[in-house]
Amino acid sequence: MTFTPDTARAWVDVDLGALVTNARTLATLTGTRLLPMVKANGYGLGATAVARALESLEPWGYGVASAEEGAELRRAGIARPILVASPLLVEAVEAHLTHDLRPTIGDRGALDAWCARSTRAFHVEIDSGMGRAGLRWDDPAALDAMATRLREASGWEGVFTHFHSADSDPASAAVQWDRFLGVLAALPRRPSLVHAANSAAALQGRAYAGDLIRPGIYLYGGMAGGHVPATVATLRTRVLAVRRIGAGETVSYGATWRTPRPTTIATLALGYADGFPRAARDGGGPARRIELGGTLAPVVGRVTMDMTMLDVGDATPAPGDVATVFGGLVSVDQQAEAAGTIAYEMLTALGSRMPRRYGGEP
Repeated sequence: MTFTPDTARAWVDVDLGALVTNARTLATLTGTRLLPMVKANGYGLGATAVARALESLEPWGYGVASAEEGAELRRAGIARPILVASPLLVEAVEAHLTHDLRPTIGDRGALDAWCARSTRAFHVEIDSGMGRAGLRWDDPAALDAMATRLREASGWEGVFTHFHSADSDPASAAVQWDRFLGVLAALPRRPSLVHAANSAAALQGRAYAGDLIRPGIYLYGGMAGGHVPATVATLRTRVLAVRRIGAGETVSYGATWRTPRPTTIATLALGYADGFPRAARDGGGPARRIELGGTLAPVVGRVTMDMTMLDVGDATPAPGDVATVFGGLVSVDQQAEAAGTIAYEMLTALGSRMPRRYGGEP
């Protein structure tokens, strides 16, 4: 058995070729350019590595959530446009200018602050129903005031909205799109870049393609709108210890689980500090299971900070054996559902002490 420092405990294997395949699928379906979202460290998989792999598809640029995320890409040599998709705060104007980042403008105050400092490109966000950020589609006074100011703003490059339920309620995207187009028609002009489609909306084809699409979770191997992508991330860990215990014995903190029969417990080198959730789904949802030795074993007892226990029955694993948490017999979506969460959180929660190993030809 071969151990290397990056596989001694727990690690993530990232297939960059699969990532590019997923991105190419969306670009082909929509017939438009990509603005891949690489925020939250590339959904936990490494923003720089992700962006470099996607360069082969010549995307328009990349989307991040903060100026610091954009600065990280700039330091890595990424030269394409970078859109900070969170609303611009006045205090962040300088950082955007320093690192040549496109801000998202969602109110008149932010627009005035940006235009007072720069004529560089910016994008305007329209809230068409998300209820989170941007100019409300149903606030004519605010829209009129913004329209007046935009007539003089030479840096106005793009306008966008964000769909709230394109994955679970496709009809809602049509409603939001119509609202968005209504606002666009009332603005002084159509900017060069109009965008709305996330992964689920892009998988509906050209309906919401606009000039750019902003895919996220589908790129990284998470389902969107019922569509199953190529697997990108595989989370693996080592068996640390194996013990045989009798019926009625307890496992882990709080003694919340007792063995119904004599069984073997395998302890894995993975815990909630690595991003494997401590909490399980309430209400009798699917059991959390992990692949070990070609079969699935249930997680038992409480997940601890650094370790997780499996009931492997009469199997005979050995310390050092490799278990696959997701990306094998269990998908990231299935593991997330069993923990009562979503693939987005499962990926972005992956701990910083866990090595990312990159493979696959982009």
